[in-house]
Amino acid sequence: MASAASLTLFFCFFPLLIALAQSVEFNLPGFNASETNLTREGASIIKPTGVLRLTNKAQNVTGNAFYYQPIPMLDGYPSACRNASSFSTSFVFDIVPSSPGLGGYGLAFTLSPSPSFPGAGTEHYLGIFNSANDGNETNHIFAVEFDTVNGHNEKDDRRGNHVGININSVNSRFLKAATYYVNGTNDEDLALEGEGPIHAWIAYDGVQKVVNVTVCPLGTEKPTKSLISEPVDLTSVVKETMYVGFSASTGRKSSSHYILGWSFSTNGEAPALNTSQLPTTPVEKSSSKSFEPKITAIIAALSVVTVLLLVSLISLTLYRRMTRDENLEAWELDYPHRFSYKDLHTATKRFKESELIGVGGFGAVYRGVLPSKRSEVAVKRISRTSVQGMREFAAEIESLGRLRHKHLVNLQGWCKKKNDLLLVYDYIPNGSLDTLLFNPKDNFVLSWARRFDIIKGIGAGLLYLHEEWEQVVIHRDVKSSNVMIDAEMNARLGDFGLARLYDHGTASHTTNVVGTIGYIAPELARNGKASTSTDVFAYGVLLHEIATGRRPTDSGNFFLVDWVMECRQMSRILDAADPKLNSNYVVEEMELILELGLLCSHQRPGSRPTMRQVMQYLNEDGPLPFVDDERSTDCQSIFETNASSTDCQSTFETNARILDVISKDSILTSHNSSSIGAISSTSISAGR
Repeated sequence: MASAASLTLFFCFFPLLIALAQSVEFNLPGFNASETNLTREGASIIKPTGVLRLTNKAQNVTGNAFYYQPIPMLDGYPSACRNASSFSTSFVFDIVPSSPGLGGYGLAFTLSPSPSFPGAGTEHYLGIFNSANDGNETNHIFAVEFDTVNGHNEKDDRRGNHVGININSVNSRFLKAATYYVNGTNDEDLALEGEGPIHAWIAYDGVQKVVNVTVCPLGTEKPTKSLISEPVDLTSVVKETMYVGFSASTGRKSSSHYILGWSFSTNGEAPALNTSQLPTTPVEKSSSKSFEPKITAIIAALSVVTVLLLVSLISLTLYRRMTRDENLEAWELDYPHRFSYKDLHTATKRFKESELIGVGGFGAVYRGVLPSKRSEVAVKRISRTSVQGMREFAAEIESLGRLRHKHLVNLQGWCKKKNDLLLVYDYIPNGSLDTLLFNPKDNFVLSWARRFDIIKGIGAGLLYLHEEWEQVVIHRDVKSSNVMIDAEMNARLGDFGLARLYDHGTASHTTNVVGTIGYIAPELARNGKASTSTDVFAYGVLLHEIATGRRPTDSGNFFLVDWVMECRQMSRILDAADPKLNSNYVVEEMELILELGLLCSHQRPGSRPTMRQVMQYLNEDGPLPFVDDERSTDCQSIFETNASSTDCQSTFETNARILDVISKDSILTSHNSSSIGAISSTSISAGR
């Protein structure tokens, strides 16, 4: 009996010891030093003051930010009697509407099995759900929403101000108007937007299976009575590990959604936030027109402006004299991420040849270690003799330098000395996907699981460029040597030297043929007009390159896309799979990638999917359309010696003619093949 009792106690307390060992706790009073602790997507950025902004006031955007590590969310008991772990979180948020009464749509604290939501909707979906998966139990999502717009699935939106508990759906299971309790009895109304920061606490008791949500204005003592205290069992909702974070969205109405500070803990109360250390919400332009001007005020204001202008002019003149070699022009003042030439000179050991890691189409690339941060960077040194060309290039950097996504190589900043422009990028230690596929060290073979994740990562980066950033970005040079692989084997698309931007809802006016042979869409060779569809074509070629382990073309008449189509026509599409994988792949995934590659590289631009549709296919959110047999031919295999027989007008000859047209269109190609830190060297560089 004694041994049985001991065994019982062991099984009772051992899972508790495991839960304590797996507990996670963090305290972030501002996010300036927390860049590496978060994974962000969409419009989410960290402001210089340390505030995390999920969305700006642009319409129909989403943004999310999650703690970078997955958190164990099931206790240590056997599977038959496991419960969701207890957790507690405290955070301060501030919602600033574009104008009073016209803000939207709110934010949500979220538990999710993934830190990203491909295809998530704007407006009421809060960047978490969409019309297809709303209410689906396989979502495994728990959220507490702070909603400022009512009217989901109704004809008209109207102003909202409520807090709700959501499980796998945008429709709240429990919902209450935003109030807080004073002295535990009297409830006071609480405006979720436009009235200043709000302190929120969310706690889940895994034993009692109860969720408590408490809110109050920042600076007010935490109410003893919760706004919401309802029975919720998260055991069937959460998975073994979950990501914790926030998501927000705008729509026709818009707001800036800010998080000022955040703490979290499992199996215990979240650490208290030191509100005196929190950053302040950035001051935004007011639309108030209640100001009554007076003569004295106007005179005083004009006097102050005049003095400030004089001081600024004198300061700028003195600064230009002091900087000498690094004189600033007007366009340079608008882009703040500027490094000193001295720091970059030291970081690269005076641009020593031993630090040279590549030579690209626009300059040489050096590895450097910044003396102030001791962090590695890639420094690209560009020499330009044309002042006008320098200005155009720098204007482009000003826009592209604001791109931030986990699957893009980020531009950290720049420096100019006379006619030398230095660009500072993230340093990517594993080099390019091209190197891993075709020139690996020690006969390393990239596994299929890694390849599939890389395909998804590149797709997510292109979706951000095409649809999720404030402007449309056409990359124009998607290829394996421009895909970098970081230390965690994540794909990061780089080299924006040929990229072009234009506003959403307008058409691209780019009419120069640029790109890399083998990835150029046929319509681009005909009319020189780049579009998101030409990027999709190149992405399709890249899918085949990753799946087959073959380059897009060679010096002869081999074209990878046509060869994959030929395999498909013979009902032997898996013959195209990379033999180095030794059939170690998921058949359904391999077939999906090969078929999707054919769809993306379709001869007709209108038949190609958008990148949002591509991500839906990769995430199995919809069936892949049938790819028509537009490349069909009566020619025999491209590997046979009579492949160039004159009795067959194969698509290879068509492609050869396209390449001939391209070669006669004043397109220059670099002969080096290096791609370090988002820096390509095999791109066709004419047309800048």
